[in-house]
Amino acid sequence: MEFLIITSTEDKASMNIRSKLLNSKLFKFSKVNFNWKSNAVFKFDNFLEENVKNDYLIENKIFLGLTDERMIFLDNLSLNESEINPDLLIIASRHVSQTARPALLIHTTGNWSSDSSFGGKSRALSKTSALLHKSGFISLFEEANNQNLLNFAVDIEVTHHGPTQLEKPLVFIELGSSKKEWNNDRAGKIVTNAIINTIFKYLHFQNNTEQLIGLGFGGTHYAPNFNRLIKDKNIALSFICPKYYIQELNKDLISIMIQNTLERIDFFIIDWKGTNSEDKNHLIPLLEEFNIPIKKTREFD
Repeated sequence: MEFLIITSTEDKASMNIRSKLLNSKLFKFSKVNFNWKSNAVFKFDNFLEENVKNDYLIENKIFLGLTDERMIFLDNLSLNESEINPDLLIIASRHVSQTARPALLIHTTGNWSSDSSFGGKSRALSKTSALLHKSGFISLFEEANNQNLLNFAVDIEVTHHGPTQLEKPLVFIELGSSKKEWNNDRAGKIVTNAIINTIFKYLHFQNNTEQLIGLGFGGTHYAPNFNRLIKDKNIALSFICPKYYIQELNKDLISIMIQNTLERIDFFIIDWKGTNSEDKNHLIPLLEEFNIPIKKTREFD
C-alpha cells in the first residue's frame, strides 16, 4: 500500500509537524526525484534505531507531500503530476476552537447540511477508513500518555468540513487549538510520532478480524461516548453524525456513509443519551431501511 501524509504551507501546525517528520531522531525521510503540487516529495526510508525492524516497510510506502492550498479546500490531488498513487491520506492540520484548549484530535470529513463554507460540497462526505480513524486516535492517545503530555486533550471529533471530493480515503490529524500549540515543539513531535504509528497500527488492524466497524449517530462535537468505545473496545467508527444534524439525514446520505467507508459496516450505533426523542424518531426509521443492525452505545458498557 501507499500512504500520503499531506502538509500545507498555509498551516502553521502542519509546517511544525512537517519539520518534525523531516528532522526526527527516530526515523528518516529522503527526497525523491519527482514533485507533487510543485513541491518536493519525501519518502519514509527506515527507523533509525537498529533494534527497530518492521516487515511492513518491505511492501508499503509512506510519502510526505506539501501543498500551498488550505487543506479543507483541497479537492484535487493532481496525481497525474507525480508518481504517487496513494491508497490512504493523512492530512496533518491545525485545529481551532473557541476555547483554544490544547488538544490533539482526529476526524473524518464531510458536510451534513447545505452549508459548505468550510470546504467540500453540500451534503457530501469524503471517503475514509474506520480502521485508519481508530489507528490515529489510539496512536495520539498512546503518544500523549507515553510523553506525559497531560495538559492536552486527546479527542475524536465528529465528521465535519471539507474536503469531500478526493478519490482517496482520508483522515485529518490535528494539533490545536491556538498559535501557541501550533508552534509547540514537543506537541509537534508527539503528533509526528503518532502519524507514523497510525500507519503501522492500521496495517496491523487490517490483519485483525476482531475489529467491528460502525457508523455513529448523536452526541456532541467531541463525541465522548464514541471516544470511549473506540479506545476501550474492539470497535472502529468511520463517520459520526452529531445530534445537531440528525434532522438533516436522509436515506441517500446514510447510503453515502456506508459506501464511502473502506470497510464493510457491521452496525449503526446511536449515542442514546446524546440523542433526543424527536431526533430518534427521525433517525431510527431511516436506519431500519438498511439491513444493518442498530446498536446503542450503552450496550457496550
